[in-house]
Amino acid sequence: MKSDSELSDDVLNALRWEPSVDATHIGVTVKDGVVTLSGHVPSYREKYAAEDTVKRVHGVRAIANEIEVKLPRDKKLTDEDIAAACVKALRWNILVPADKIKVSVSAGVVTLEGDVNWQFQKEAAEATIRFVKGVKDVRNMLKIKPKVPPSLVKSKIEEALQRHAELEASRINVEVQGDKIILHGTVHSLAEKDEVERIAWSAPGISQVDSRLVVAPRIHVFDDSPSV
Repeated sequence: MKSDSELSDDVLNALRWEPSVDATHIGVTVKDGVVTLSGHVPSYREKYAAEDTVKRVHGVRAIANEIEVKLPRDKKLTDEDIAAACVKALRWNILVPADKIKVSVSAGVVTLEGDVNWQFQKEAAEATIRFVKGVKDVRNMLKIKPKVPPSLVKSKIEEALQRHAELEASRINVEVQGDKIILHGTVHSLAEKDEVERIAWSAPGISQVDSRLVVAPRIHVFDDSPSV
């Protein structure tokens, strides 16, 4: 298992390697596999990209993203400007039912409210807002409406997990309670945890995913015995 110092070096190197992130003003601290990101970046998109990069680093158990979005002085916009840009961006995204989404902005923080039919629509709306200039953070309050039989949801998720070559489906237990999914089991990285949760969210009619998955990195055992 990596020490916190080794993991910190790996995280810093990953951030420096990622072209969509300028790691110059990002700080990294690690304690017991939990990574805290601090400092500042010029856009919300870059803050999100930094967190997404760290999730892929082997050995990371959790992330606290405390990076602050500091807009350049010449790029600051009013909340009205940001709101108008968000509405326009949502209308351009064919995956998003823009007419069902209400946008409000306060001090650069965008709040999305309304009802959508699928989780991918909720995610697409938030992803769209990340690229809008002036946005400092996004609060996704969109709700998912349709109801689907729990037995069908459970079987669809289990089939999807089994089709995924990189996941050990036998280590994951899926429990469905109405429109809520509870995930139990073990995965080997935060990236795998995210993928399992993504598959769960892909089920129709799901409005909550309670992930109780434990991240336990693979332990590589090397056989030093002489070959015959």
